[in-house]
Amino acid sequence: MKRNYFIISLIYLIFFAISFLTNILGSINPNVSDSYKLSGTMTGMLPFSFFIAYGLMSIPAGMIIQKYSEKKSLTASWIMAFSGALLFSLFPVYPVFLFSLFLIGCGMAIMQVAIYPLLRVSGGEEHFAFNSVVAQLVFGAASFLSPFVYSYLVLGLGNKQANHDFLINLMGTLTPEKLPWVSIYLLFTFISLFMMVVIILTRFPKVELKEEEIVGAWETHVELFKQWKVILFFLGIFCYVGTEQGIANWISEFLRTYHGLTPEIEGARTVGLFWGMMTVGCVLGLVLLKVLDSKVVLRIFTAAALIILTFTLFGSVKFALFGFPALGFCLSVMYAIIFSLALNSVSKAHGSFAGILCTGIAGGAIVSLIIGRLKDLIGLQAGMMVLYLTMAYILSLSFWAKPIVKNATIKLKASDKNKKTKQ
Repeated sequence: MKRNYFIISLIYLIFFAISFLTNILGSINPNVSDSYKLSGTMTGMLPFSFFIAYGLMSIPAGMIIQKYSEKKSLTASWIMAFSGALLFSLFPVYPVFLFSLFLIGCGMAIMQVAIYPLLRVSGGEEHFAFNSVVAQLVFGAASFLSPFVYSYLVLGLGNKQANHDFLINLMGTLTPEKLPWVSIYLLFTFISLFMMVVIILTRFPKVELKEEEIVGAWETHVELFKQWKVILFFLGIFCYVGTEQGIANWISEFLRTYHGLTPEIEGARTVGLFWGMMTVGCVLGLVLLKVLDSKVVLRIFTAAALIILTFTLFGSVKFALFGFPALGFCLSVMYAIIFSLALNSVSKAHGSFAGILCTGIAGGAIVSLIIGRLKDLIGLQAGMMVLYLTMAYILSLSFWAKPIVKNATIKLKASDKNKKTKQ
């Protein structure tokens, strides 16, 4: 099949938009907490509302897409995102924010499930791995950029005497004066509307799912959940996303609480660097996976993360400003390796297993909420020590995982070649 460069570019744009909308909570949490006078638990409910939607929608999303097609599913998902962002922009109160985040999360979950098979068909199977890596780099770039856009909006709206550009002036007329951070959700509303229109006007190719991509009936999922290794790998994804969001969502608040840094400036910059370094780490991870077993790579990066976490939580402000981005670098390879180890550990029902693994994204909801609750009881610094447990589980996975198929390395390929020569 001829490569459809327009659809490939559109998928990259969807990845960018998903990331831009998804990973902003860590930057705005302190401002939201101040505006609504929230406790740590109530602040933790924000990422909970968003990521629990992933947990609830990941398996049904695959069934919905198989029944109604990618175009209809993507259109519906952007309608959800648009509705959630618009609803909160019009009624910026805490309960509406929770519901809006849930709606946006449902939309994002459907998109994530829909776009990978679409990328494989549009870009060609032989280019799928390359295109997937580019998509992850685009995803990381948007996560890096969004905190800086948020900082630009909030600081611009806070300086009334400056001669602002069109965007700031427009946001100033639509954003509540005492809630300048709501402007980022106004921007999300415009982005979602734009994406919805683009999807509606685009002609999509027909996607024929490969056998391993087909999502089975509920009975298939129940059968999989009866296997211990399925549960253990589900917990692996749960712990990874819990770790990632448990760090990202509390960076800005941690820097403010323990080092007196401003959420709109140093906090937003550090969150952006966290996601930026995650993107850089992906590139190095690709190189390492060509020369080392994926379990070894996972072990090295997780052990490094545990050491860096210690210096970040208990060291000086310099350690914190360096440590949080360094943690992003260490986390960069974990999701992809855990996911691939899981799928390579079963011989069938990969589509259903992938849905179960994606349900583990709910870890981002639960761990962030636990940290928020512990913040109220014993302080944020002590609360973030729960990340030692999630990382310890990931480290253990690098020892007990026994994939049927190992990742291809230069050494492994050379060994296989020598065997064939001897035969």
